[in-house]
Amino acid sequence: MTKIPLDNPLETIRLDDENDALVIIDQTLLPNQLKYLHLTKLADIREAIYELRVRGAPAIGIAAGYGAYLAMKNSKAKQYSDFYLEFQAVKKTLSTARPTAVNLIWALDRLESSIQKGISSPLDEIKQALLEEADSILAEDLRTNRAIGEFGLSLLKPSDGILTHCNAGALATGGYGTATAPIYLGQELGYNFKVFADETRPLLQGARLTTFELTRAGVDVTLLCDNMAATVMQNGWIQAVLVGCDRVAANGDTANKIGTAGVAILANHFNIPFYVCAPSSTIDPQTPGGAEIEIEQRRPEEIYKKWYSQVMAPESGVKFFNPAFDVTPADLITAFITDKGIFRPPYGFS
Repeated sequence: MTKIPLDNPLETIRLDDENDALVIIDQTLLPNQLKYLHLTKLADIREAIYELRVRGAPAIGIAAGYGAYLAMKNSKAKQYSDFYLEFQAVKKTLSTARPTAVNLIWALDRLESSIQKGISSPLDEIKQALLEEADSILAEDLRTNRAIGEFGLSLLKPSDGILTHCNAGALATGGYGTATAPIYLGQELGYNFKVFADETRPLLQGARLTTFELTRAGVDVTLLCDNMAATVMQNGWIQAVLVGCDRVAANGDTANKIGTAGVAILANHFNIPFYVCAPSSTIDPQTPGGAEIEIEQRRPEEIYKKWYSQVMAPESGVKFFNPAFDVTPADLITAFITDKGIFRPPYGFS
């Protein structure tokens, strides 16, 4: 099995500037097919974000940055005012694709700031500034992942059992992940972690994506159904839980893939540390607490037929509830592992 060094991860997302394309792995096809999409239209980039062809808060931000740049690169506007109005329409199109992940609007706000700073500059220079800002978002994500990996590894011991939920790995970022970064770094150093990956219903990101990338890297990984987490904890097989996040409120309440709050409750019951790996870009000091985080509602079909050859529930007479995220209260979080360091309670991000 070929191991992937931490400085040469899966190339989840990149810009093909010469061909005006955003290049992504179509994650809806994994693990059965590794296919790269070359997206040249804004509508296709938005669709890729909404349909989870590209997913994970950091990767969504990178995709939005490059998508907005590509949309504006070939703008026919001659005046700054027209160019800015055009960008605002692009921003609205992309920002509504996924409302919960703060990185999406964060990345678009950064590009908008570049435009505002260039109000007296030629439009070609503003376009170049947009490219440089989008490149910076990707470069910063790579540095962030590495820092989270190093801080996270300081909390772990060789041969630890680690539970993950959803996919906060290379496929969710520009590089080697947030929650998986300590795992990849530990793999390089011979820590021999034993990773247990929740399947993560209903979209199976743990089953389809986390196991895919970890096995490629030679990591010892065991797949679990979501409702098996309590059993492996009770068996003493788990020494730490590592999860990513899509938004952290100022008080530490954290939105992550649906099911994360349940894992946190279990970890608290079994006295297992529950760590949230949070790039500083996902911390939203403008949102006071979890109650103010907008939770995306997904289509019912994802629950009962998307991954099945036959329908697994009656299609009439049944109500469906399919939130994409839940909120883990801050008091269940042992610490945040960020690119700036390790933060322990009491939390108060500003």
